[in-house]
Amino acid sequence: MSRTTISERGEIPAPEEQRRTDTTGGNRFRRALSGVGLLVAVGSGALLAVGAFLGLYVRPTSDDWCALWKARDMGPLGITADFYNTQNGRVTNAFLTGLLYSDDMTGPKLLPAFLVVALGVVLFFLARATLRALGRPQPPAVLLVAAVGLLEALLFFAGTRSYQVLLWAPATISHTLPSVIGLWAVLWAVLAARSPRPRARKAAVAGVVLVGLAIGMLSEPFTIVAGLFAAVVGLVCLPRLRLAKDWYVTTWCAAACVGLGTGLLILYTSPGAQWRRAQNTKKPMTLAELGETFHDWWRIWQTIIDQWAYVGALTVGLLLGLGLAFVSPSGDRDASAGESRARRVPLVLAILPVPLLALASLGVAYGLRSGYGPTGWTYGRTWTNFVVPLLLILCAYGAWAGYRLGRRLQAPGRPVVRAVVLAAVGALTVGSVMALVEPVYSMTRITVARSIAMDRQNAKIRAEVKAGDRDVAYQPILIGGLAEPLFARSYKRDWAAQCTSKYYGVERIHRPGPKRP
Repeated sequence: MSRTTISERGEIPAPEEQRRTDTTGGNRFRRALSGVGLLVAVGSGALLAVGAFLGLYVRPTSDDWCALWKARDMGPLGITADFYNTQNGRVTNAFLTGLLYSDDMTGPKLLPAFLVVALGVVLFFLARATLRALGRPQPPAVLLVAAVGLLEALLFFAGTRSYQVLLWAPATISHTLPSVIGLWAVLWAVLAARSPRPRARKAAVAGVVLVGLAIGMLSEPFTIVAGLFAAVVGLVCLPRLRLAKDWYVTTWCAAACVGLGTGLLILYTSPGAQWRRAQNTKKPMTLAELGETFHDWWRIWQTIIDQWAYVGALTVGLLLGLGLAFVSPSGDRDASAGESRARRVPLVLAILPVPLLALASLGVAYGLRSGYGPTGWTYGRTWTNFVVPLLLILCAYGAWAGYRLGRRLQAPGRPVVRAVVLAAVGALTVGSVMALVEPVYSMTRITVARSIAMDRQNAKIRAEVKAGDRDVAYQPILIGGLAEPLFARSYKRDWAAQCTSKYYGVERIHRPGPKRP
């Protein structure tokens, strides 16, 4: 009796029929996977759209007041000289601040939207370029968009200082923008590596020196994190270790370190940085102080771990990995070759990002304690410098695990297992998006309410100034855990109040009520 006859009687499936069944099941799984990805992409995109739109409701607070009057009266070059000589030495930071505030609050209002778009675009294209470099097929675009959208949403909204990380320009310039610039530099390096023209690589190496120089004078925490990762990657990719076929990666990383180090040296030796260090006399490092630094570092990580939404970075990576597995047939030679290359990577290199991340975050914790004392670790805006690599590492591990799992799920006759896996991973990923709804809603409500109150107060103050009043009333309205004018007992020590006075062109501001003598 022929196989076809037996198959028609339902006793033994024919190979052709079995393949058709497996293909149908795989197609259904891919469609379901894309459906979950679409849900995550839409949810994350909606949150990011709200965050970007909230930029229009940003009003001055804390350092904004100083940046506003200095940019207006000194210009970008003047405020740059001021930072270098009298403030903190952050030349790039000052120049960008001068440009951003050159048209009053227009720049700070548009900056959140720029950050959302610039970060999303670079993550999307960096993921595609990385997959091409690894010889992997491109997964459905909706899964890449979902991964990028959720990573962005987690970065901006899952932390303890969401307002500062996205909406407060002084913090985003110092701690969010450097990561965006660094990722664009990496994308440039990856594209240059794939270019057939030798000049592309030379341009990438020369360009990263300039980028590193600028970043070194922009943000000390990011310089520590980026420099550590660049140095280790450069060493790991030495041709002698056979993970890289030439010197390009090592040369690029060395150039990045040279730029970062030079910029940090210029910052550290500036008159402004020397003055700032003199205001906070640092005691010699003792065992007790070292122990407190480790305690601060541990409290930072406890705070991050307590926010379970960060699990979404891992689970969206799992979705991406499953998508990669199911766009590659089980017998694909390229996929098999990719798996062989992955197996040749030593285990110690596969887990290397974890201790690197721990060391980088410890460096940030040390800098916070040195600069701000025992409460410095609570400055959540600075965590952005290592939270970005944290999210990328979690997503990468998730993608690797998802790909391995997906290859196993391609085996015939596992529709139930596929459904259970997709339901579990999808539920965790969608749940991570849902966990961000409340903080976004709360930030929206507070930001819009403050903007209305501040616009009303601004109109009142300007009317009083126009009438000739030189001492105007100002009602502090707190937002984002930031200092407001009139926060200090002594007016001479109240830098925010003095900057607000200069911005409005008056001699003094006071709280509503009787004026102080």
